[in-house]
Amino acid sequence: MSEELKKEEKSLNFLEEIIEDDLKNGKYKSIVTRFPPEPNGYLHIGHASSICLNFGLTRKYPGYTNLRFDDTNPVTEDTEYVDSIKDDIRWLGFEWKNERYASDYFDTLHGYAIKLIEKGLAYVDDITAEEMATLKGTPTEPGKNSPCRDRSVQENLDLFARMKAGEFPDGAMTLRAKIDMAHINMLMRDPILYRIKHAHHHRTGDKWCIYPMYDFAHGQSDSIEEITHSICTMEFVPHRELYDWLIEKLEIYPSHQYEFARRNINFTVTSKPNLLQLPTEKFVPGWDDPRMPTITGLRRRGYTPDSIREFCDRIGIAKRDNIVDVGVLEFCVREHLNKIALRRMVVFDPLKLVITNYPGGEEMLPSENNPEDPAGGERLIPFSAELCIERDDFMENPPKKYFRLAPGQMVRLKSAYIIRCDEVIKDEKGEVKELRCTYIPESKSGSDTSGINVKGTLHWVSFPHAVSLEIREYDRLFKVEDPSDEEGDFKDYLNPASLKIVSTALAEASLAKAVFNERYQFIRKGYFCLDKDTSASRLVFNRTVTLKDGWSKEAKKG
Repeated sequence: MSEELKKEEKSLNFLEEIIEDDLKNGKYKSIVTRFPPEPNGYLHIGHASSICLNFGLTRKYPGYTNLRFDDTNPVTEDTEYVDSIKDDIRWLGFEWKNERYASDYFDTLHGYAIKLIEKGLAYVDDITAEEMATLKGTPTEPGKNSPCRDRSVQENLDLFARMKAGEFPDGAMTLRAKIDMAHINMLMRDPILYRIKHAHHHRTGDKWCIYPMYDFAHGQSDSIEEITHSICTMEFVPHRELYDWLIEKLEIYPSHQYEFARRNINFTVTSKPNLLQLPTEKFVPGWDDPRMPTITGLRRRGYTPDSIREFCDRIGIAKRDNIVDVGVLEFCVREHLNKIALRRMVVFDPLKLVITNYPGGEEMLPSENNPEDPAGGERLIPFSAELCIERDDFMENPPKKYFRLAPGQMVRLKSAYIIRCDEVIKDEKGEVKELRCTYIPESKSGSDTSGINVKGTLHWVSFPHAVSLEIREYDRLFKVEDPSDEEGDFKDYLNPASLKIVSTALAEASLAKAVFNERYQFIRKGYFCLDKDTSASRLVFNRTVTLKDGWSKEAKKG
């Protein structure tokens, strides 16, 4: 075996090893996976890992992936979420073969429930939830049988039919599997299969008032679709025994469940109930706020599908839960944006600079769109006698080894000329309002014959040609690594500096024609994209990520 093949074999994750063995041994000719979200919220970065895993396996091996919505709880589900989920999956670069819904199978699942009743393996129970919890026992003590457990098959069929007909109110009755109230696995102690919910369903309307529980709908839906490898996260390990029991007793297609560990990310929350509180209670404007870990939020912030897929590939899958540094995600997007982002000059806090010996008019200077992309071409930047630079790039009384602009000091303006600061103009408060400079005509970038060497290079914008921008500098939403693990309410740990709005920014003229599907590097500032709040009168840009990881430095200081 070649070294390349050995490396490839070593790099297989445990699911790929299982699949390769199944295909090699002829257990399957092709594989079928599924991504089964509940449409009760927007997808987040944790879901992206599962999407990339399920769809990625059927890209690598013969087979296909279904998208199946687990829509068994009509109270929390909505078509808004269905549409957003489909949009996010396609944006990530994947396409499903079949679009399915658990509700597609309500009639079949109802038939399965009747089959279990007829086999004496399910019964209708009318005790309260509190009584049921009391009878269930503890992990070290066996449970006790419900007084309803020994109802006859005929009585159970009758009661279940009346449940379906809507005779009873919510919570009055449930259908339970008859397994073993002394089972070591608490989930096997006569679990609930159906409950009563008089609620309008987003697809089936008012046809049903009884709905299957997740554990009943999940495995049976897998079986109906002949899913070969049903991949879940580790919290479903205890559920696998019930998954297998139901398939065995119903004598249906034997789908098999496999589990992998969640990859939780620091400085964020991905719990749906917690995420829901943030837009609902107006801590953020909506699910697509660029600070949210939702895929729609990451999209709006400027993350690319390539960077998220790369992140999911880097963190991999395993059988042990782990915390992933959000810096890995930020690294992935920096790496991709560095390759594709168009370079542009933007001054956030402008300080006016007048070149006193410039002959007048304007000059168009060429500059690379992206030095990482040889095919990226050039753009022309207007240069004039009136420019602006960053206020932070000037110091009136600089320390030693200060290489930016200061009185009597020279710097190069990027893609332009070397200039020298000759005079500082101040306002009535004594604050610097303008710099008077001279330029070296022979120092033009690309044809410099001046022989002058300077150590500082500054970005700049031609003042008469400048375009005004609003810039939203986003940062991490939380100021602690694990907000859910801290004392009190997780919302107490929101980062008050997670958004800074810059309304004074001036940009080079080319940004007037910015488009939504392009990414930009504002030179020396970071990576940015156009926001949906942009209008004909206002250009709004979101910071996707800084040029370097500033958080690791802060952590070291702490």
